[in-house]
Amino acid sequence: MNIFKIIRTELETVLSSIESEKRYNFDTKNITVEPPRDEKHGCMSTNSAMVLSRQAGINPRDLAEMIVEKLQKSDFVASAEIAGPGFINIRLNKNIWFDVLSSILSQPKKYGDSEIGKGEKINIEYVSANPTGPLHIGHARGAVVGDVLASLLQKCGYDIMREYYINDSGVQVDVLAKSAFLRYLEALGEKIEIPEGLYPGEYLIDVGVALKEKYGDELRAKNEADYLPVVKDFTINAMMTTIKDDLALLGVKHDIFTSEKKLVESGAVEKTIDNLKQNGFVYEGVLTPPKGQLPDDWEQREQTLFKSTKFGDDIDRPLKKSDGSNTYFASDIAYHLDKYNRGGVKQIDVLGADHGGYVKRMKGALNAVTNGKGTLDVQLCQLVKLMDNGEVLKMSKRAGTFVTLKDLIKDVGSDVVRFFMMMRKTDAPLDFDLTKVKEQSKDNPIFYIQYAHARCCSVLRSAQESNIDYNDANLKLLDNADFISVIKELSQYPRILESSAINMEPHRVAFYLVSLAGAFHELWSKGSGDEKLRFIQENKIDETKACLALVYCVKEVIANGLAIFSIQAKNKL
Repeated sequence: MNIFKIIRTELETVLSSIESEKRYNFDTKNITVEPPRDEKHGCMSTNSAMVLSRQAGINPRDLAEMIVEKLQKSDFVASAEIAGPGFINIRLNKNIWFDVLSSILSQPKKYGDSEIGKGEKINIEYVSANPTGPLHIGHARGAVVGDVLASLLQKCGYDIMREYYINDSGVQVDVLAKSAFLRYLEALGEKIEIPEGLYPGEYLIDVGVALKEKYGDELRAKNEADYLPVVKDFTINAMMTTIKDDLALLGVKHDIFTSEKKLVESGAVEKTIDNLKQNGFVYEGVLTPPKGQLPDDWEQREQTLFKSTKFGDDIDRPLKKSDGSNTYFASDIAYHLDKYNRGGVKQIDVLGADHGGYVKRMKGALNAVTNGKGTLDVQLCQLVKLMDNGEVLKMSKRAGTFVTLKDLIKDVGSDVVRFFMMMRKTDAPLDFDLTKVKEQSKDNPIFYIQYAHARCCSVLRSAQESNIDYNDANLKLLDNADFISVIKELSQYPRILESSAINMEPHRVAFYLVSLAGAFHELWSKGSGDEKLRFIQENKIDETKACLALVYCVKEVIANGLAIFSIQAKNKL
């Protein structure tokens, strides 16, 4: 039950009536029905008169008066009044709050479910870390954001495909294979030195040992051209096994893993470039030099270029390198076309903030190869700063000094990692303090939420021991401002889910759960001093049953919300 949708429907009925009477023509897409900033102003507020007055050609307050007069006749509305230049504040009939609880009690697991997605297919690609080492905390944010966004969109009626793109082609995997080969020689007893430019990380020691176990000293005498393909495939498989194991520890799921190497070998990249050429999006030309001091490797030469500027990019982008091989961008275009051909008409990429310059060119390229039918949204995740007791911990994959995701989960737990990664908007930097996330206090949001759920379970267990349940509760006995304040918080959940999905901002759900937990903890505290607000009231069985129904609803909505984060709600702490 989404009461905000109910009141919006009532409002649109009122506006339709005014249209007919006054022969206006309203476009209502920009009107809102939201909680007011100050709860003293009522239950909901709408900007409808402000937005539509210009369309009607009248003063906003005059239109507001017409709306208020008709809106007050609704069975759901207790009163409506005009505020300021034309905002309308609405107070609802108290019965609607009891209806909210009834709707949760009837289908607790489905509360908040929405059909706004209407089954639309969306392909979400996330993580897609190069298979050159274990995942670290920097990968964790994109992994969690993508996974939670996928769950949120599914709950709102979208058909989601979760995808990981394996970058197993190109220079970086050659460097990886050469690094692993040195560890193989080390496993055979040779003393090695890892030159500048290769990966020195100790995580490749086990790969070297595994190569020895499989091939003995067979690879030692081979030249690079012969050993490299063998070692490359073996090492990529080993790294991807490690990555998948780490993602499983974090509770991150993917439906499909797509290989760049297989895509290239299939000829898809060349076919994609031909597609762009045939449609006039590719030309042979010379790029203007970059502004400022020229790089040492700058060549002013003719290149195969994609008309990226046609789609708002700063410059056109190369599709071929100087040696005639394809650029990463060319492979990426082919990959996004492949996703489109597999049903991903709408695509979302969750990427690190360092990919910001990639967005316009990739959106334009997908537009070009799909004749405008494919759409791409890119969610950029800002950096995560790993700290311990306020001090920054520095990381470097190339130097082999970084905190792996596996170690992080072992230290603080996957639930903590998942939730804290959602405590900021993706475009805001995030500080992850190893000390603070372990605190058991109200300053630790996941503990605060789990504590509220555990308290709910404690109350329900006590009631069960006394053979009291809430099945036939008279919810109208909760006609108290403090109880209704919590019910109002519960009523927000469907609206929060829909707005989070529409705006692709799953962090809003995290903030909501903190707010709901706070409302419940506050009610719990008030009950310590006011018997009327206690959940189990001696010799008042009917009042107790009503309170238990409220407690159950809080418990279920918290568990419902945590499930979107793939976090199991705890019954005890």
